[in-house]
Amino acid sequence: MPEKILMMALSPTMETGTLVRWRKKEGELVASGDVLCEVETDKATMDYESASEGTLLKIVVQAGGQAQVGDTIAIMGKSGEDFSALLSDTRPVAAKAPVALAAAPRAVASVASREAPSAMPAAPPTGRVKSSPLARRIASQKGIDLRSLHGSGPDGRIIKRDLDAASAGAGAGIRAPGAGPAAIAAGPVYKPGPGDEVVPLSGMRKVIARRLSESMFSAPHYYLTVAITMDELLATRARLNEGREKKASMNAFLMAIAGRALLHHPKVNSTWNGDSIIRHTATDIGLAVAQPDGLITPVVRDCGKKGILAIDTELTDLVERARTGKLQPPEYEGATFTISSLGSSGIDEFTAVINPPGSAILAVGAIRKEPVVGKEDRIEIRQRMRATLSCDHRAIDGAVGAAFLRELADMLENPMLALA
Repeated sequence: MPEKILMMALSPTMETGTLVRWRKKEGELVASGDVLCEVETDKATMDYESASEGTLLKIVVQAGGQAQVGDTIAIMGKSGEDFSALLSDTRPVAAKAPVALAAAPRAVASVASREAPSAMPAAPPTGRVKSSPLARRIASQKGIDLRSLHGSGPDGRIIKRDLDAASAGAGAGIRAPGAGPAAIAAGPVYKPGPGDEVVPLSGMRKVIARRLSESMFSAPHYYLTVAITMDELLATRARLNEGREKKASMNAFLMAIAGRALLHHPKVNSTWNGDSIIRHTATDIGLAVAQPDGLITPVVRDCGKKGILAIDTELTDLVERARTGKLQPPEYEGATFTISSLGSSGIDEFTAVINPPGSAILAVGAIRKEPVVGKEDRIEIRQRMRATLSCDHRAIDGAVGAAFLRELADMLENPMLALA
């Protein structure tokens, strides 16, 4: 009996995939585990493996076309079987259009909450939000963050009528809880002027917009900046790299020392969790890496317990695969702390938006020679770098963030302190 092949969620934040190319042709036999096609998700291009076997009877979504999670992309069965009934029941999916100005943006689930894609029932955020299975399914379909609702059921449990009320509020022009970040990310639809170029959003750019909008919308940011003297660290790096063909990067030093500082300040290595705060034991640090259509944040796990060279080896591999779109979801998700560096771009100082689920991100600028007042009030030339820590005030108090940043600066100025 013929069956539909549905678009699967190949990453936790994926809602729409683009068929890059089919690896199997119509009429070709497919075994379980064979790669049917390649799909561009919100972060990378991934192989779609068949979970069943049979003959590929019909390709519904051609290469270049897009499909939402749960859409039919192909039909498989026995050779010669009649699949016309399935085909007539298949929602048509268009290929990528250059622009669709008149289309209303589809409601999307909160990315930062890391709930299941909209075509699947949302998994309950364990120990986080009390809600009924029906409420979770409705929330997933309508793009409502359950954490932003107050339940009217027993013990504050979120039930169907709470979701109905949120939807009614949004329909009446009142921002429904949880819908704000998605609405902000979607933004108004403008009519382009003569000669304007309209650039369709990639899946990655859409996710970046939603994640950062939600972060700024939900997390009250505050910022702390210090100027750090880097002479000793630069000398240490030069000594370590002496005679080495592969030079350890400055980012590896920053991640290693930030990991040590986080071990001393576990309140900074945390996640706001609605009715609780999770303080992580592992120091999983992400590094923001630029790509042609956005940013991706490869994560080196447990940096606080790894050496600089080990971190540099992992980081080199992750960054290379990030730039070629080959990272897998476990390699770019779940950073408990993030570093963003624009020093190589000549930027002296900037602030960065917190990358969920972490509660803090460190923005580092260029290292430049500056005159500073030294001992006995003498003017000395030092190599200095400005670092700005963005913190979520819900999870990290100002004094806590300041103590962490001060110790991090001390460690960078005197790397031996990181070994203590």
